[in-house]
Amino acid sequence: MPPQRRSGARAAAEPSGLLREKRSVSVKKSKVRLESQSLWPKTVLLLLLLTCMVLAGFLSWPYMGREDGVTQVLAHSHETVQERFFKVPCSEDYDNHKRFPGCTPRVCGRGVTDMIISREEAKKIQRVAEKGLSLGGSEGGASILDLHSGALSMGKHFVNIYRYFGDTIKDIFSEEDFQLYRDIRQRVQQEIAKTFGISSSSMYLTKPTFFSRMNSTEAKTTHDEYWHPHVDKVTYGSFDYTSLLYLSDYTTDFGGGQFVFMDEDANKTIEPRAGRVSFFTSGSENLHRVEKVRWGTRYAITISFTCNPDHGIEDPSLT
Repeated sequence: MPPQRRSGARAAAEPSGLLREKRSVSVKKSKVRLESQSLWPKTVLLLLLLTCMVLAGFLSWPYMGREDGVTQVLAHSHETVQERFFKVPCSEDYDNHKRFPGCTPRVCGRGVTDMIISREEAKKIQRVAEKGLSLGGSEGGASILDLHSGALSMGKHFVNIYRYFGDTIKDIFSEEDFQLYRDIRQRVQQEIAKTFGISSSSMYLTKPTFFSRMNSTEAKTTHDEYWHPHVDKVTYGSFDYTSLLYLSDYTTDFGGGQFVFMDEDANKTIEPRAGRVSFFTSGSENLHRVEKVRWGTRYAITISFTCNPDHGIEDPSLT
């Protein structure tokens, strides 16, 4: 009978459709299982690789710079360094000048110590710099005060404080200020001599030796552009040993402004810390630059030495 045949056909069709659906579901589940099984080793491998990368980054963090291509930090601002020395091959720059046995560098490199100038002394000598720089200051981001020559940044130019202010300069500075300056200079000189195995009496203070104050103000003249790479021996000729005494702290008092040694293999830095003395031979083996200060104010003293007595200068004095 037709109704029964239709009912039978429909009944026969329904199991067939259900079977196809069940097979489709079964195939999908099989694919999911296969994909899950194939993804599992990949996921484990990815996790292992990420773990290794994190561990490698953690272990190498002291050597990773945060700014301006620095890839190795020789001394961090948060640590207290007794004495560190990093030897580098001497350049040929010294062959272009008269050699002075017992002084001209034969061993070259760079050193750092936090032991010879206390943080309290650094703050005292910073106040000396602040007193002098309060008399003028550059319109740009870099100001200098040279107590030896009397040079002081003022606007876009320089003045001689001893001539410009005359006897009133004694109302600004005291003899104790100058004595502290001389004492610090002598200790830096002795440290350099000890590190390089030379006699301190064979070294002479040379120009320019000066206080510097740097901030993020836009440069107005070429004198404000302190960030260009240079070699002290090439720039000044008389320099054989260069040192910097930092008077403020990196990341606390200012950001940026790191002193960068530009080596062939990597850029290296010694982070500023109040009372820290960084020193190095002045030839091309120590090509360097200073990063732009991004915020705050960076204070330091550059103290330079020569082996040639003809280029020596006297300590500053109020008398």
